[in-house]
Amino acid sequence: MSSARRRLQAVQNALTAIQPNGKRVEISGGPGTSDQHVLLDGKPVCFLYFSGRTAGLTLSGLGTPHEHTASHIQQYPVLEVRAMRASDQGINVLDMWAVIYALFTKYHEQETIPIILSAYITNAADLRSYILRSGLGRVSPSRDISQEYLFLMRATFWQGAGQAGFHEHGWLPPSDSSRCALSPFPSVQSFTRTPLVIAAHPLRPPKPKQGELLYKRYCPSVGQTLDFTYFDLGSGEGVSAHLEALHRWQNNERVNKGWNESGSLEKHLKYVKGVMNDPAVLPMMMSWDGDLMGYAEIVWLKENHVATYIPNGPKDWDRGIHALVGEEKYRGSVRAQAWLRSIFHYCFLADPRTERAINEPRSDSATMIKVSLDAAMHIETIFDFPHKRSVMTCMPRERFFKMDVL
Repeated sequence: MSSARRRLQAVQNALTAIQPNGKRVEISGGPGTSDQHVLLDGKPVCFLYFSGRTAGLTLSGLGTPHEHTASHIQQYPVLEVRAMRASDQGINVLDMWAVIYALFTKYHEQETIPIILSAYITNAADLRSYILRSGLGRVSPSRDISQEYLFLMRATFWQGAGQAGFHEHGWLPPSDSSRCALSPFPSVQSFTRTPLVIAAHPLRPPKPKQGELLYKRYCPSVGQTLDFTYFDLGSGEGVSAHLEALHRWQNNERVNKGWNESGSLEKHLKYVKGVMNDPAVLPMMMSWDGDLMGYAEIVWLKENHVATYIPNGPKDWDRGIHALVGEEKYRGSVRAQAWLRSIFHYCFLADPRTERAINEPRSDSATMIKVSLDAAMHIETIFDFPHKRSVMTCMPRERFFKMDVL
C-alpha cells in the first residue's frame, strides 16, 4: 500500500479528533447505522441522521446538456443534523464548528458534505446564517436541488472559515494583535537593502512575542497534536529550552549536513538573535504533544536571497520554508508529511494573500526532495546558489485546499 493511501486510510478511519482548544470531538456509529452521535468531551451535542438521499453540487454544468448527466459530480449522502431532544434545544456556534470539524475529519475524502439543519433545533436559522455568511457552506444554484440543503465545503473549512469573528478556538490561537484585526495586515510598500538583497516589498506584520503559540492542530495520521511556537530565548538567566535544543540539534552530524551551522552555544545564540531581528524571518520550534522535536524558519520570499532564482519572481506574499527535525524518535515519513503539510497550512492561514509556499532542499538531499514531492509539491526548477545546487519545490495555495493536501 502506498504511503499516500495509508495516510488517507488512517484519516478516514479516525472517529476522534482533538480540537485546538483541547476538547475531544467524536462521532459514534457509522454509515450502516440510522444515525450517529457527535460528542464533545463525552457529552452528546447532536444526532447525525442518514436521510437515505444523496446530493451533488453541480456548478459549471448548469444550463448545459450535461446538467443532469454529469457522472463525474460526486453524489454524497445527505445528513440531517438533529437536536438531542425532540424540541427546545439549540446548538451554539462553537459546537456547530466542532461538529463540522468532526465531519471533515471522518469524511476527509469528500469535497462537500450536504446537510440539513433539523427544524427542531431552536436556533437553526442562526446556524444556517452562520454557515452561509462565514463561507463554511453554500446552497446549490440548481433549481432541482432543495435550498434546504447546505453543502459544507472542505476547502473553505480548512481555510479557517467560521473562525475569525465567530470564535477563538481555531488552529491559529488568538494573540493580542489578532484580537484587534479581523482583516489581513494592510499592504503598504517597504524596502530592504542587505549585502544579499535589494527589494521593494510590502511592510510585514510585527513579530510575535517570544514563546507565543502560533499554530496547533491534532494530526489523525500520527495521533498527536502538533504545535508551532515562536522562538523563546528565555528571561536572560541560563539557557532556554529552545536554545538548548537548537544548539544540540545543529551539532548533530545529520542536521549539520543540511544546515552547516554546527558550532558553539554563543554562535547559535547570535544566529537566533539575527533571525529574530529580521522582519522577513519567523523562527519557530515544533513540538509533538508539547515535546520539542524540530525547528523551522518561515521567510517572506520577496526580501529573501532565493527570490532571484524563482522563475518569474516571487509574489508579494509568497513564503519560503526551511526546517529540521532534531529528535531521532520523531523522524519518519508519516510525521514528516504531517509537519510539512501543517507548515503549509500555517502559511496559508496566516495571510490569505499567500499564494505559494516554496522549499529549496539541496539537490543531493533525496530524502527531503521525496518528502516534498510526497506532500504534493512540484519541482519548479533546479538552480545553483554560490555554495550549493538546490531543487526548488512549490506548493500553490489552490492545490493545497482543493486537493485536500492537509
